[in-house]
Amino acid sequence: MIEIRQRNDRGHFDHGWLNTYHTFSFDRYYDPQHMGFRALRVINEDRVAPAKGFGAHPHRDMEIITYILEGALEHKDSMGTGSIIRPGEVQRMSAGTGVTHSEFNPSKTEPVHLLQIWILPEASGIKPSYEQKQFNRENMHGRLRLIAARDPVDDAVKIHQDVKLFATVLDGNTVKHNLLKGRYAWIQIARGTMAVNGIPLQAGDGAAISATDVVEMSGNGEALLFDLN
Repeated sequence: MIEIRQRNDRGHFDHGWLNTYHTFSFDRYYDPQHMGFRALRVINEDRVAPAKGFGAHPHRDMEIITYILEGALEHKDSMGTGSIIRPGEVQRMSAGTGVTHSEFNPSKTEPVHLLQIWILPEASGIKPSYEQKQFNRENMHGRLRLIAARDPVDDAVKIHQDVKLFATVLDGNTVKHNLLKGRYAWIQIARGTMAVNGIPLQAGDGAAISATDVVEMSGNGEALLFDLN
C-alpha cells in the first residue's frame, strides 16, 4: 500500500529569510493527520537566504540529520563542534540529554537548499554527539547509497534508531529496494520527477509504503528512502 503526501499539501511558511515546507507537523504548523511516520518525525525542506540562519536554540532526545541539496550550511553547537556542510555530505546530531546549536548560511550571495530530518531515538537520555561524513555523489547515481543507519557500513553516519536511510540520484534508470516483512518505507523526492511503484511523484512529494515487498523507483531526480520498523 502506498499513501502519497502531496508537496502542495505540506505546511508552508515564507519568512523572507526562510522559505520552509513541513511534511509533518512542526512548530506553528499542526496537522493531526500528519504527525510523522513510524520513527520519522520531521522532514523540513528549507531555503535559507544568504547570510541568514537559525540562531542558537536547544534540542533534546532527537536524532537530527541534515542533507544539503544546494549551497552550504554552517553549524556550531554547545559540544564545541563547528563545521560547514555541503552537497555530498550528511550531518547527524544526536541531541540526547540536551544540546544547543545554530545553523547559518555562510554565503553572502547564494541561498542554501536543504532537508532537515528528525528521527525519534530508540532511548531517551543518550549522550549528545555529532558526526559528519562526505560521500562521492557519483556513487549515488543509479543506486541506493546507505547514508545513515543504526549499524552503519560504507561510512554511513550512525543513528540511534532502527532506521536505514538511503540516498539516490537517478538519470533515467531504476533502483529497487526489498522491504523485509514488517518493515515500512518512506520516500521523499528531493529533486526532479520519479515513479515509485508506478506512481508518478515530483520534487517535494512523499510516499508512505507498507505491506509491500519491493520498492521500485525510476525517473530523473534525487530522493531519500527511509527503511523503518
